[in-house]
Amino acid sequence: MNVGSLLDHHARYRPERAAVVCGPHRLTFREHQAGVNRLANALASLGLRRGDALAIALPNGLALLETYRAAARLGLVAVPLSPLLRGEALAALAADAGAAGAIVAPSFRDALADRIPRDRTIVAGASYDTLVAAASPDAPPAVEIGDEDIYNIIYSSGTTGHPKGIVHTHRIRALYGALFAAAFRFTPESVCLHAGSLVFNGAFVTLMPTWLTGCTYVLMEQFDAATFIETVEREQVTHVMMVPSQIVAVLHAPNFSARAVRSLRMVCSVGAPWHREHKERMLAALPDSCYELYGLTEGFITILDSRDFAAHLDSVGVPIPYSDMRIVDDAGRDVASGQVGEIVGRSPLLMPGYHHRPDLTAQAIVDGWLFTGDLGYVDADGFLHLADRKKDLIISGGVNVYPKDIEEIAAQHPAIREVAVFGVPDDRWGESPVAATVLKTPGEAGAESLRAWINARVGARYQQVREVVIVGEFPRSAAGKTLKRELRARYLETT
Repeated sequence: MNVGSLLDHHARYRPERAAVVCGPHRLTFREHQAGVNRLANALASLGLRRGDALAIALPNGLALLETYRAAARLGLVAVPLSPLLRGEALAALAADAGAAGAIVAPSFRDALADRIPRDRTIVAGASYDTLVAAASPDAPPAVEIGDEDIYNIIYSSGTTGHPKGIVHTHRIRALYGALFAAAFRFTPESVCLHAGSLVFNGAFVTLMPTWLTGCTYVLMEQFDAATFIETVEREQVTHVMMVPSQIVAVLHAPNFSARAVRSLRMVCSVGAPWHREHKERMLAALPDSCYELYGLTEGFITILDSRDFAAHLDSVGVPIPYSDMRIVDDAGRDVASGQVGEIVGRSPLLMPGYHHRPDLTAQAIVDGWLFTGDLGYVDADGFLHLADRKKDLIISGGVNVYPKDIEEIAAQHPAIREVAVFGVPDDRWGESPVAATVLKTPGEAGAESLRAWINARVGARYQQVREVVIVGEFPRSAAGKTLKRELRARYLETT
């Protein structure tokens, strides 16, 4: 299950098929193979060998796609690092991974100078182009790669604490290709567009099916909603995965219409709750093409299929094949259908562990079951419904308050584009909810009027928000997730 072999397969049997579209580049599989071979030979010439970790700090672009492929060919461990990291934070993750080499954007070179030898650090631009141009386009020497050889170390986004290195093997990535291709109905004729950061593990949910099926992969170097819609229409894109904030931006783009995106057969939300208000708008435009994925990089996934979407709009679907799911209480005992508890799962995608952290691995995986830290319940049909993350749970007056419930109400306000609810200390109740909002049009509504509107519609007094804060944009991780703890910290600093 060497995922590095897939490019050779398609270059041999479908050499003139369009493989990659990215910026000015439009490459066939034969052309893409030549570029990847050049990079693989260049990396080998620097002394990098099977099992060596390769730190990658690149923006979306052809170089990043080539790097993922070349690392797989050589048996290197690809370690993509967030472009939002700077200085010591970036260097610390490269050191944690034990990186023996790096391919980085110019702005990251100095941060890694003391951690990785300069002669094994390739800088995107002139350095990269010169090295690759001088290398052979022929296949690099064959490397024996086993199913359990490590392909990736993916660092968690840090939304709930210090980033952890999540290990993925070639077998796991091969199963990403097979299981997600089946779930999302990929074929060799599909056209997949990726509009988010490629360092986010969610990118591999569509990248691996693309590698497996040999369909065309269109990569946006930077997300812009209007350009996204233009690209879908021009390239006749069939598959796309986005975080909810991108979906909201697309829905509000001036050129959005059902006609413009009619080629889409799969629009999947990932990475954060997709609020019902926005689900319904996308469902109206694409009634047979909406999906939602809930999952952890550590290896448990549920998918709400397009055929079940309308009937189970508030759920995140069911576990993928070969997986099991339980809902448990604080003592680890299974709870009844409809009762909220911690989501626990196991699947063939389960990580072997956190890199160099057997202690954290033992906390997360118990007897083969991954304890997700997320709260949810299963309905009578077996579909999973999310309540919230354990860490986001607000306890007000001894009652559990789930921010997602309040967010679903607030998102229905005609002036609100996005909303995030978090808890803050309260002398009387212990904690109280605060809602941070981004408006569709600045100045369209006032904070007090929004607070009154939300509080008049929530189901219980303890769900009423103490305050509404209007901000220009939410702080986000590289994966596009809203950083609630940062919003909370900013709020507490100003009150």
